[in-house]
Amino acid sequence: MSNDARWFRLTEVTQQVLRVEEPYVHPYLSANMYFVRGRDADLLVDTGMGLAPLAPVLPLTPGKPLIAMATHIHLDHVGSLHEFAERAGPRQSGAAFATMPAEITYAGALAKLDVPVTRLPAPGWTVADYAIRPASLTRILDEGDTIDLGDRAFRVLHLPGHSPDSIALLDERDGTFLSGDAIYDDQLIDDLPDSDPAVYRVTMQRILDLAVSQGYGGHGPVYDVKRMRQIAQEYLTKPVA
Repeated sequence: MSNDARWFRLTEVTQQVLRVEEPYVHPYLSANMYFVRGRDADLLVDTGMGLAPLAPVLPLTPGKPLIAMATHIHLDHVGSLHEFAERAGPRQSGAAFATMPAEITYAGALAKLDVPVTRLPAPGWTVADYAIRPASLTRILDEGDTIDLGDRAFRVLHLPGHSPDSIALLDERDGTFLSGDAIYDDQLIDDLPDSDPAVYRVTMQRILDLAVSQGYGGHGPVYDVKRMRQIAQEYLTKPVA
């Protein structure tokens, strides 16, 4: 087994959806990535920290397009985006993908952790080596756009609050919801410099009305519609700072 394969953990969630995790990254920055199989194209939602090559561990089909999509520009979601030819992301941060500025990606957050990783991604690696490689977008995504995989399609939803550029994908046919950090079953983060709790509340109100069957968040376990609405309601009922 290659070092790259040992760095990642791959779990078949359904026949069409594969979850990819980086279990040796500090839990605060260990994000979920989702590989979704389609008839005409495959989809990768988020690309992790970029500490080890991601593409070699994915079940890619030669000649079949892969769309790599970032739900937002934070470091734990864009680290390996540069590895892929087709790169989609939100308009609100679209131009910044060409340079990946640290003040937007929060690239410095890794070095601030006491134990950023529990094993090295490569021999001799140090946290001082960490950098996010630029990955100019080949497609800008707006609210209402569609990502078509041939046998299924996902509608783009702009769901800001955690970050101003947060987007998610909803398959309106079967209710599959790839929600990034807009909502997930773990401690929600709304106190970053670019977070906006008031806007997040509007997003949570919108999420309550979505026709979701199964949700796949940027962190935490898979959730169903009942749990999704519980998370949203809990956020809406907490005291406003």
